[in-house]
Amino acid sequence: MGIATSAEIDPSAVIGPGCQIRTLVQVGEYARLGPDCILGRGAYIGPGVVVGRHCVIQDYAVVYQPSLLEDGVFVGAAAVFTNDAHPRAISPDGTRKAIDERDLVGVTVRTGASIGANAVCIAPLTIGRWAMVAAGAVVTEDVPDYALVAGVPAQRIGWVGRSGMPLRAGADGSLVCPVTGEEYTEHDGLLTRD
Repeated sequence: MGIATSAEIDPSAVIGPGCQIRTLVQVGEYARLGPDCILGRGAYIGPGVVVGRHCVIQDYAVVYQPSLLEDGVFVGAAAVFTNDAHPRAISPDGTRKAIDERDLVGVTVRTGASIGANAVCIAPLTIGRWAMVAAGAVVTEDVPDYALVAGVPAQRIGWVGRSGMPLRAGADGSLVCPVTGEEYTEHDGLLTRD
């Protein structure tokens, strides 16, 4: 396990074997990182966040609690996962709002999904398995499995396979991954692997 000396890891956090944690990373209390994760320079993992195995969270990405990242998730540089459905610093009477008065909600990212650099995922929402969020996208709604979304707000612009490559039309109306040859079928706005 390689943890930079400048990283701030709360003693209650659980760090899986083989993790690489770069300089200026912060990992909050009771956060959990699965085995073989990589946290880039300045990444922030909030209290109680759960990160699966083999995840890559690049430089300066911010993952606020109570987010959940399943296995094999990629989070690009400076991506942000929000966590407050109704953010306010103060109450209507002008007093500072306490943490326990906030309506904390999380972002769930399913296995194999990728979040591009500078993307913003506005909780609560779920990014489906093997989905891909383009760099700079602002995600405000759930993203289906295998969907490729881009824009502000993010909209589905295509489908990707497990390789991350855009799917191509097959001869029989299916969609085919150009890398693996896996075939997929679209039905009612959802994609399934044959």
